Amino acid sequence: MLTNEENDLLCRVVGPAPMGQLMRRHWTPVCLIEEVSEPDGTPIRARLFGEDLVVFRDTEGRVGVMDEYCPHRRVSLVFGRNEDCGLRCLYHGWKMDVSGNVLEMVSEPAASGMASKVKHLAYPTKEWGGFVWAYMGPSDTQPEFQPPAWAPTADTRVTIAKTIIPCNWAQILEGAIDSAHSSSLHSSDMVPARVDSAKATDGMWLRPSTDKAPRLQVERGAYGFRYAAIRRPISNAAANDYVRATVFVAPATALIPPNNLYNVANINVPMDDTNTAFYFMAWGHPSQTPDTASWRKFLGQTVGVDLDETYVPLRNRRNNFWQDRAAMKAGNFTGITGFPNQDIAMWVTMGPIADRTHERLGASDVAVVEFRKQMLEAVRAFQGGAPAIGTGSASIPSAICSFQAIVPKTIDWRVFPSKYVWDDTNAPALEPSYSTSPA
Repeated sequence: MLTNEENDLLCRVVGPAPMGQLMRRHWTPVCLIEEVSEPDGTPIRARLFGEDLVVFRDTEGRVGVMDEYCPHRRVSLVFGRNEDCGLRCLYHGWKMDVSGNVLEMVSEPAASGMASKVKHLAYPTKEWGGFVWAYMGPSDTQPEFQPPAWAPTADTRVTIAKTIIPCNWAQILEGAIDSAHSSSLHSSDMVPARVDSAKATDGMWLRPSTDKAPRLQVERGAYGFRYAAIRRPISNAAANDYVRATVFVAPATALIPPNNLYNVANINVPMDDTNTAFYFMAWGHPSQTPDTASWRKFLGQTVGVDLDETYVPLRNRRNNFWQDRAAMKAGNFTGITGFPNQDIAMWVTMGPIADRTHERLGASDVAVVEFRKQMLEAVRAFQGGAPAIGTGSASIPSAICSFQAIVPKTIDWRVFPSKYVWDDTNAPALEPSYSTSPA
């Protein structure tokens, strides 16, 4: 367990909070590309690290991520006119481009020259892997954008479900890297079966193990860590182990063990201390990775069915997450449809920020303990002047990926030849070319 002071240091991200400042040294997803797909379309709101933003695509197709509030009288630009390569405030007609330059001040005399003296806060942006990204740290520390491990090339299909969750980012991340819980919480969706490896069907994921108490082993890296949850396989348990290796990529990404068709990952973007944009991704070869509608339906994360138009779940604590007790009596373990919804029920009921001072951790919590230890060490080092964890030469190597496999007991999982799932052995190159739009 942690002290209150350690818990705050780990969790809080708003304003000068050290963890938020560390995270700002990474490129961060702001929204889905599909949310701002139309040039001169409707601007949208976003919120990161306690900061309110407006996102829009201009006439030429460039994406802007700016302070939501007009530099003049601080009214919301979300209601503004998106036209002629700029966003125009409705109040007095000030117009800003995607870089924050004030193009027009129709309420001011032209001779004043005031427009050239005002610069609105805008962030550098990049579109990649289905997301609009922004760099929100100091300009003198801005790194070159590097494709994330779950979208290594432009031709990788990335299918995303987005959900806004009313709790802190860290308890969501801990859930994503906690392999032990899946054998209980998700047991009706990740079903033990006599298969040679994890398999994906239209309605569930099959696993070759009934073992609910895995042995956990961790291997730390400069980028984060990877760890193995080692279970007894259903077949030939005397000679083999069933290994599920998860990767934590600091500060807030999990590469989750794949199935036979596609890879899985999630990234947790802090909106503020007590709200998180949770993104759950299937990724891989276009022929094997599900399309967006199918993925969201499978997860129970469809807008208009499971979520409102702002990606807020219709299942919540007040309606018991639509838990079906009759289904539980009939054999369903949780009575909650969609395994992310099962997770969300657990995360939300921990409270807006989990109180880790009252926990009683066990052997199955090795990865959770390692996450807390590593990130607390990292944020303290950052406070002392060290680079943010996972940046520069400490970024994740392209050879690191999650995997699951039945492995002979004579082979250490740390040296097992892992690779991400593709349609064949000819995976795409891992060094794509790309460009970044400056603010």
